[in-house]
Amino acid sequence: MREKRYRLFSEVMKRRFGGRVHKISVDAGFGCPNRQGGRRGGGCIFCDPGGSGAVGIDRGLDVAGQIEAGKEVMTRKYKAKRFMAYFQPFSNTFAPVERLRILYDAALEVPDVVGLAVGTRPDCLPDEVLDLLAEYHRRTCFWLEIGLQSSHDATLAAIGRGHDYACFLDAFRRAKARGLQVCVHVILGLPGETREQMLATADEMARLQVDGIKLHLLHVLEGTELGRMYRDGGVDVMERDAYVDLVCDVIERLHPATLIQRLTGDGPRDRLLAPLWSLNKWEVLNAIDDELQRRGSRQGSRLCHPAAT
Repeated sequence: MREKRYRLFSEVMKRRFGGRVHKISVDAGFGCPNRQGGRRGGGCIFCDPGGSGAVGIDRGLDVAGQIEAGKEVMTRKYKAKRFMAYFQPFSNTFAPVERLRILYDAALEVPDVVGLAVGTRPDCLPDEVLDLLAEYHRRTCFWLEIGLQSSHDATLAAIGRGHDYACFLDAFRRAKARGLQVCVHVILGLPGETREQMLATADEMARLQVDGIKLHLLHVLEGTELGRMYRDGGVDVMERDAYVDLVCDVIERLHPATLIQRLTGDGPRDRLLAPLWSLNKWEVLNAIDDELQRRGSRQGSRLCHPAAT
């Protein structure tokens, strides 16, 4: 097997637990403050109406039931033995602390669950929630995943994000002050963003020395505002070779200590409008590996900033 030229989260977890750890997505029924009826508005233009990662989740089951169902599938397909519960759709800290504790504890009580990952927004992380998450950091393998998407305020406003970069920085720094491991989500190919702006976001993530990062290709989904814009001819999507080239540039700029949790993704087939090439996920990942090999480069080889203090 060819050596990876970047630091994979999955490999670090494998070494820690003596084997692969499989993530199981959990929908605990959270909402989002940025959607219609929330305190801000109609939500991000790209957001799947069902929430990211909601495909295949049986919402009729409680947290433990969803995890057990996921375990059954992964054990049958991959002979999986260890699992991480991933609270994924919508904003998974958008509830009172007492409710969060009940849901997180329910996940950890399922046999063979060795950790938790909680995805949320930077404006859903008040101090009392971060204090709770710090308890789980001390108890188990815990990752906080914060959706940022871009470090540029103009982009965040254009996509209807509902917060600015200063909001993210504040949440990130308060999380790190409590010792939390933070994985940041960034979308490449957002409308109106230039290549230079996307690379500037990568440089900023390197400056902060984020613990982990997920790079997402912009998916255009039916039933979203972005989908309407695309059908009206107002959105261009990236071609595969351009995306591969950009991802490699980003990897070269990331701090060598940052764990890469995602380099691309495949949207729901029944609602994906573009880019359809993204459905061939492994071809994209192999192309990224090939390009880094061709360049003779690796993660951090073009690091522009020292770590933030």
